[in-house]
Amino acid sequence: MKYFTTVCLSGLMFTFSVFSQEKNTTHKVEKGETITQIAQKYNVTPYDIYQLNPDAQSGLKPNSVLLIPKKGGIQKTNLQAKTHKVEPKETLYGIEKKYGVSDEALKKANPELEKLGLQIGQTLFIPSNNGLKTATSNQEKVVYHEVLPKETKYSIAKKYGITIAELEKRNPEVIPNLPIGYKLIIKGNVPKTDKIVGIDSKKEITRPSPVKVSKGIEYTNYEVKSKETLYGLSKMSGLQQDELIKLNPALANGVEVGMILKVPSTASIPRETESKKVYTSLMKKGGANGRKKVVILLPFNLSKIEGDTINSTAMRLKKDKFLNMTLDFYSGALMAIDSAQSIGISVDVQLFDSQETRNTSNVAAIVQENNLENVDAIIGPFYQNNVEKTAELLGKNNVPVISPLSKDIGNSFPNLYQTIPTNEALKSAIFDYMKSKGGNVIAVVDKKKESVRQYIQQNRKEVQFAALQENGSLSAESLKSLFVQDKVNYVVLETGNTMMIKSTIKTMLDAMTAYNVQLVILEPNETLETDEINFVNLSKLKLMYPSITRENESPEALIFEKEYRKKNNIYPSTYATRGFDVTFDTMMRLTQGQSYQETAETVATEQVDNKFEYYKKGDGGYTNKGVYVLYYDTDLTIKEAK
Repeated sequence: MKYFTTVCLSGLMFTFSVFSQEKNTTHKVEKGETITQIAQKYNVTPYDIYQLNPDAQSGLKPNSVLLIPKKGGIQKTNLQAKTHKVEPKETLYGIEKKYGVSDEALKKANPELEKLGLQIGQTLFIPSNNGLKTATSNQEKVVYHEVLPKETKYSIAKKYGITIAELEKRNPEVIPNLPIGYKLIIKGNVPKTDKIVGIDSKKEITRPSPVKVSKGIEYTNYEVKSKETLYGLSKMSGLQQDELIKLNPALANGVEVGMILKVPSTASIPRETESKKVYTSLMKKGGANGRKKVVILLPFNLSKIEGDTINSTAMRLKKDKFLNMTLDFYSGALMAIDSAQSIGISVDVQLFDSQETRNTSNVAAIVQENNLENVDAIIGPFYQNNVEKTAELLGKNNVPVISPLSKDIGNSFPNLYQTIPTNEALKSAIFDYMKSKGGNVIAVVDKKKESVRQYIQQNRKEVQFAALQENGSLSAESLKSLFVQDKVNYVVLETGNTMMIKSTIKTMLDAMTAYNVQLVILEPNETLETDEINFVNLSKLKLMYPSITRENESPEALIFEKEYRKKNNIYPSTYATRGFDVTFDTMMRLTQGQSYQETAETVATEQVDNKFEYYKKGDGGYTNKGVYVLYYDTDLTIKEAK
C-alpha cells in the first residue's frame, strides 16, 4: 500500500510539472527593463506577471528569472486585454468609463498607477469585462475596527497585518489624528447600505456612503489650481475618483483651472501661499525725487542718565542692558548713513531721543514740534505701544513708520511696517520649506506643548503625530513606524523634556541606516544647548530651525564687520547689525523713484543678516515674512537650507 501511494504522488508531481511547462515560460531580466516592457513583449499584463512572481512588485533585479504565462494558459481573461495610450486631459475615470472597467481592476492590471498616477503618453493595459465580472462578483467582506483608548495606527495596522499607509488610504479621515471610538475600515469596500457589525463591538453600526453629503461629514470648497489632475485631487481629498466625480459632476468633463470643488473638510488641502517676491539688490537711482528725509527715534533716555546721581555714566553703561542695546543699534545706523553717503545717496537724517518706557514716550511732542508729517520715513521707536502711537499720529499723512525691534503683533495701522517676523511667519516658513521638498513630516509634541499641537492640527493637516505613552514619554516604536522610504523624514520636536529629546534623537540615529531623517525645531530650545545633549548628534541629524537672522560669510558681510571694528574697536552685535540693516534698507527703498509703500509691496531685499519681505496684513499695515531656514551641518557649522 505504501508503494502504491508513492507511485501516485510521483504521478501527480509529474503531471503538475508538465502542466506548468505548458502554461508558463521564463524570462531573464535585462538591465534597465521594466515590468511594462516585459509584459508587452509576451502580450500579457504586469498583473499577470506579478501573480506568478509576487517578489517582482518590490523591483526587478538584472539576471533574475521571471515566470511568464503563455498564451492559452490559465490567464485567459487577461490575454484578452487591450492597450490604451493616455492622451492629454484624459482621466482615469474617463478611461474606466470608456472601457467599462472598475478602478480596482484597472489598477491591478497597471500597478504603477498607484505610485505614479496617470501620465500622458503612458500605455495602459485594459482588462477584459470577463475579468471585471469575476472581480466584482467576489467582493471582499468588509471588516471594521473600533478604535480603543491608547491604540495607535501602528498597533492596529500590526494587528491586522497591513501597513499604516494602507490603513490611512481606506480611512483618510484619520490621517491628522486617531479619534477614540472611530470605526476604521480594515478590509473590503464599503457598501452603500451600511449596517455592519464591528469586530470589536457587538452592536450594529451605521456608516454612510462617502459620496453622500451627510450631516456627519463636513465639506469645504476648494479651487482647482494650475496643473492639477483628477488623480492628484483624488489623493488630496481622500476620495476615490468616481466618488469625487459624483460629488462634483462637472469633473466628468475633465479638470479645469478655477473649478470650485466640494471636498471633505478632512482633505489635505495645500495652504494658500502668496506669490513669493523676488529678492533684489536695490541700487541708487540718480535724481530719484530729490533728497529724502528720514527720522530715527531711539530711547536714549538722556534725562534719566543726567539725573542719575548714584551711578556714573560709565557705571550705567555697564548695568543698563536696554541702553547698551540702544547704543548698539545707533552705531549700526551710523554705519548705514556713512555707507549711503559713500555711494552718493542724498538723505537727510534726524535723530531724536524718544525717552521711552514700555508705556510712555516723548513721541507726541517730537511729532508736533518738528513737523514730522513731512518726512519720508520714520525708524522707531522700540516699544510696540510707542510705535503704534507714532503710526497713529502720522496716519493721515501716510508717513511710513518702521518698527525696528518689536516682536509684538499689537494693533495695525496702514502706515506701520513690522520688520521682525512673527512667530507664525517663522513656523510657516519652515513648514513651507519641508513641504516644498516633498518631505514626510512627523511631530513629536509633549503634553505641555498643547498650543503647538493645536497649531499643527489646524494649519498642517498633513503632519502625523508620533504617539506618546501613558506616562507622557515618546513611543519610539510609533515614531519609527511613521518613517517612509524615498523621502526625507522631518521630525518636528517640541518639548523641553530631556528624556524625550534623548529618546527622539536615539530613535532617529538608529533609523539612519534605513531612512533619511532630519530633526526640526520651531523655536529656540534651551534644553538642546545643555551638556546633556550631544551637539555632534544634532549635527548628524542636521538640526533645522527657522531664524530671523543668518550666519553671513559673504564678502559684503566681512567688509561691514571689518569697517565696524575699525570704528568701534569691537565686533558688531546682533543689534548693531540690525541697526545697519534696517536703516540702510529704508534709505535704499526711498531712492528708487517710488514711495516706501510701493517698494514694500513689490520688492524683497536682503541686507547683512536680515531679510525684508513685506506683505500687507488683512487688518492693515505690513508684516515681514523674510525668514531663514538654517541647519547644523555635519562639519559643525550652521548653513542656510536651500
